[in-house]
Amino acid sequence: MKNIIPLLTVAAAVSLSACQSGTKSNNNSVDSMQTTQDSLSIEGKIPAAHFDSTVDGKQTKLFYLKSKGNVQVAITNYGGKIVSLLAPDKSGKLEDVELGYDNISRYVSTKERYYGGIVGRYGNRIAKGKFKLDGKEYTLATNNNQNHLHGGKKGFNDVVWDAEQTAPNSLKLHYLSKDGEEGYPGNLDITLTYTLTDSNELKIDYSATTDKATVVNLTNHSFFNLHGAGNGDINDHILTINADKFTPVDSTLIPTGKLEAVKGTPMDFTTPTKIGERVDADFEQLKFGRGYDHNYVLNKKGNELSLAAKVEEPVSGRTLEVWTTEPGVQFYGGNFLDGTDKGKDGKTYVHRGAFCLETQHFPDSPNQPAFPSVVLKPGATYTSECIYKFGVK
Repeated sequence: MKNIIPLLTVAAAVSLSACQSGTKSNNNSVDSMQTTQDSLSIEGKIPAAHFDSTVDGKQTKLFYLKSKGNVQVAITNYGGKIVSLLAPDKSGKLEDVELGYDNISRYVSTKERYYGGIVGRYGNRIAKGKFKLDGKEYTLATNNNQNHLHGGKKGFNDVVWDAEQTAPNSLKLHYLSKDGEEGYPGNLDITLTYTLTDSNELKIDYSATTDKATVVNLTNHSFFNLHGAGNGDINDHILTINADKFTPVDSTLIPTGKLEAVKGTPMDFTTPTKIGERVDADFEQLKFGRGYDHNYVLNKKGNELSLAAKVEEPVSGRTLEVWTTEPGVQFYGGNFLDGTDKGKDGKTYVHRGAFCLETQHFPDSPNQPAFPSVVLKPGATYTSECIYKFGVK
């Protein structure tokens, strides 16, 4: 599967068709999620004034997305971060299911850089911060022990994006990553759009072009807890991942280059399974990641929009489906949350207090020729789509 495609009108049409057909698979209707908390608004929970500031000489702001559905979203242009996401449970009670903070100063100063943010230029790890492209070796920052992670010391999650609210339910963000930024070649021109649909879907559409051959792997790093952010751990959440294989890693969490079957291992989520059921099993891959922190190879061909994963929280009834055009998804179980961080409403984010499902190309792909390509060349356009669809059961 190729990630880099020419910008063709027909491709856009196919993507739209796939999206429309894909979202019909969930039988949770908007009517089934009618909220009993109409008085609870995201504006009251996260005041925009808390994000009016200046970072690196650029204005930061907070934007609200609303639709005819019941989900409400707040996003800041600092790092393109999803700050808050209100979703109803089976009785209509709204809860904020997105980990994060309620003011800009905490995002700027925190040790947890990625809550809700857009990560790049390369999401996930690159071995020893080095790769070769067109015969030239590039050296990146090593900010994850000996490896490069999520774009470096100052990735896209830590920059201020240009923002335009194009509609009450849509936000367009733009960022120009200059040639040499964090060691990457080429001026990368990125546009992404967040759209909240009437069907309780938060869509993220990415597009990027370059003037020099480079590598690109963009994703969103939302930390979710369907109990509500800060309301305990996620070990009772029931997870299904549409993947028969995963990419095993070495002790530094770099893929070995092999694709291994999940069947018969604690990595198997092909049928609905509690996240915590086998997380502490005596299994080398879980020891390396201190739990789940692995890329799953999705069961798909090409770059069609397809269901990657589904999560159900049995107490509240909340569900989350993740759809993507990407070949992989990184499942991370919040293993490095340590209970010292306090987020919104002063709540503590405990060990394994969130899960992440990051749609992506595979880690270390620039050094793994057998993996799907992440190379973007001048004249081509990088595109990717991710949908977080919320429902109840």
